[in-house]
Amino acid sequence: MSTSTPSDIQNAFTETLRSYWVLFLVQGAIMMILGVLAVLWPQISTVAADIFIGWLFLLSGIVGLVTMFWAPSIPAFLWSLLTAALSLIVGVLLLWHPVAGVVSLTLALIALFIVEGIFQIAAAIRYRDTFPESWGWMVMSGIADLALAALIISGWPGTASWALGLIVGVNLITSGLAITMAALAGRGLVNGVASATR
Repeated sequence: MSTSTPSDIQNAFTETLRSYWVLFLVQGAIMMILGVLAVLWPQISTVAADIFIGWLFLLSGIVGLVTMFWAPSIPAFLWSLLTAALSLIVGVLLLWHPVAGVVSLTLALIALFIVEGIFQIAAAIRYRDTFPESWGWMVMSGIADLALAALIISGWPGTASWALGLIVGVNLITSGLAITMAALAGRGLVNGVASATR
């Protein structure tokens, strides 16, 4: 079994970006548009995010329970059954009382964005030689995530009614911008290769 070196991973990442830069560009643009809409209406987007996540938990729980009853002999049956039932219960609660679920979801997303911000900064610094023109945007996106999380925590619990929508919106904007800049760097790689082969 072969192990990938950091150079192999970097080359694969570069090749993927070079081949699919248009898809990344479209993804980045869509994320920025959705982010702007979420920032403009943070209370609406907060409840919408809660309902969306509630449906995800509900469907996950239903699929998990159906799977458990079709295959009762799988290892860790009771643990899997408990997990599926818990997902189902959480989904029902989030959909039944979306406003009450906003507080819990906001705390969970703050934790997620803190981790994501740290990861984006670390990844940008690690691969800055591959994309010297766009790695700063990824760092900026990570810093924005961390700053937003700190801002929401400092005004807790009063910020819970709009924080989730604002966090999601700003995260979509900064992540979309970072992806867009990386896509443009990928287009630059394609143009550089095309120029070199002429």
